[in-house]
Amino acid sequence: MLFFSKPKQSLADLIPDGYTDIHSHLLPGIDDGATDIADTASLIKSLEELGFKNFITTPHILTGVWNNTSEGIKETESETIARLPEYGIKAPLKSAAEYLMDDTFLSLLKTDKLLTLKENYVLVEMSYLNAPMQLYDIIYELQLRDYKPVLAHPERYNFYSGKIDEFHKLKKAGCLFQLNLLSVTGYYGKAPLETAKKLLEAGMIDFTGSDVHHQRHVEAIKSKVLLKDTAALINAMKRNQFFSC
Repeated sequence: MLFFSKPKQSLADLIPDGYTDIHSHLLPGIDDGATDIADTASLIKSLEELGFKNFITTPHILTGVWNNTSEGIKETESETIARLPEYGIKAPLKSAAEYLMDDTFLSLLKTDKLLTLKENYVLVEMSYLNAPMQLYDIIYELQLRDYKPVLAHPERYNFYSGKIDEFHKLKKAGCLFQLNLLSVTGYYGKAPLETAKKLLEAGMIDFTGSDVHHQRHVEAIKSKVLLKDTAALINAMKRNQFFSC
């Protein structure tokens, strides 16, 4: 008797109607994402064709590399929104930020108001080399100021690969997890894919994001999903509706 495996679905096929993306780099010329307004418009149009509807774009705030400020991001947001109709785009777009958790961020947290995804939800990330020594102090300080930290792409921190207990510690400390959609296609490699599988299976992923920087990322959304069961992924994508504009 022959047994045939079920064909794998493409990630694009799983995007829910009216999907709200909470992690992208669409503002022009402000970080390593869209290069200019035409690039921004092209990326948004391509994502809309895949079912994306609402966009919360999150430029890097990374001292010494991308020295963005809340004021600068909001100014670029206003300029971008004003020009998008020239390209026939009416999609809801707002900006927050993707904050690198380091000493500078800890100082910023104590003096400035952070840009949030919605209400008090703040997107944060770590270095890909190692976790900050003061990681749990930062998480504590965020919550002390009534912020809810949403950790971007936890599956991509390879220093946590195979260490599920570390993820449980982060969740217990109050971190929410945002999975990068492309991780489930193997785009970033085997280790992030395997970690993504484990986090999804454990019910630890709260939200998802495209983390789109350029057209190659958009094209990769059409790739096959390398999961046996996509239910947890779909549920996480649906929870993004909370952030709809």
